[in-house]
Amino acid sequence: MICSDGEGIPLAVTTETASCHEVKLIEPLLEKMTLQNRQPKRLIYDKAADSDALRTRLTEKGIDLICPHKSNRRKAKMQDGRKLRRFRRRWKIERSIAWLHNYRRVVTRWEYHDHLYLGFVKLACLFTLLKRF
Repeated sequence: MICSDGEGIPLAVTTETASCHEVKLIEPLLEKMTLQNRQPKRLIYDKAADSDALRTRLTEKGIDLICPHKSNRRKAKMQDGRKLRRFRRRWKIERSIAWLHNYRRVVTRWEYHDHLYLGFVKLACLFTLLKRF
């Protein structure tokens, strides 16, 4: 998982097993943000983060979660459609993921140990950061 700012510059990155649900990975990713001393005001995510418990925990921290609701949602909606206008800017995170796919070692995990793979991902983030400036 990767967290980036509004310009697509990576701020935090973490790796986890494929069996873990994405909702459980969002808060540890936000704790790993090292470039900013403060939490982000908004978090734009896809439908995988549609969890009422996650929304309330992030709201308590002062973070506004902007993600569309799932189509099979049974409970009442917690956000209106006005905030989803910001969801159109999600292409910036997709672009930063595409920047990381320029490095073959990151696209396919060849390493057996996860700390080695995380090191290569962080190195790729560093290279993309240096290319931006």
